[in-house]
Amino acid sequence: MSTFLPLFPLNLVVFPHENLNLHIFEPRYRQLIKDSVDENTTFGIPTFANSKLKGYGTEMKILSIEKQYADGRMDIKTRGIRVFRIIDFQNPFRSKLYAGGEVEWIEEMNDFDEEINPELLRLVQKLYDIMKVNVNLDQNDTQPFSFRIAHKIGLSVTEEYELLLMSNEEKRQLRLIEHIYKIMPTLIEIERTKDRIKMNGHFKNLDPLDL
Repeated sequence: MSTFLPLFPLNLVVFPHENLNLHIFEPRYRQLIKDSVDENTTFGIPTFANSKLKGYGTEMKILSIEKQYADGRMDIKTRGIRVFRIIDFQNPFRSKLYAGGEVEWIEEMNDFDEEINPELLRLVQKLYDIMKVNVNLDQNDTQPFSFRIAHKIGLSVTEEYELLLMSNEEKRQLRLIEHIYKIMPTLIEIERTKDRIKMNGHFKNLDPLDL
């Protein structure tokens, strides 16, 4: 069964149960948010990548309007709900400034209790050690592990979009393992280069060469 959804295309991927803060400034999207608040309805964020509107996106719920500016701009907090497929896209939709379309819902991804692949967890921790960053990997009962880390391991928008369309958590984790193995050598070399740059100009204690 299809339903109508106001649409807010963006060059990003939002995963189900992900919190997303947005700064709304364009008149069409200020109208969209106002309509959603007034009518207590949701809206959709379909992914726009490589100069093309993708066919899938995530339904969004407005949690709060954090700040409203005198010129009509606003800061809002939203949360992803579920994935949809666009059946009919209209831009603009009827008398509105913004786009909209008929969508159908994709089967909900209820595999939140899947175990974390030990190899993926090891690789993620190694990746962060190499990059010298701290990232919170605490359990979240409302979101699969693959979605929790997808924005934090260097995936492109296209790669995140492909992950969004995968309904099985085990397969998503295997895809992330492949990705980290692919980028790890490059990251290691970048960090080595940064260390060499830091040492430039400093006194060095060099081992003599045995020629």
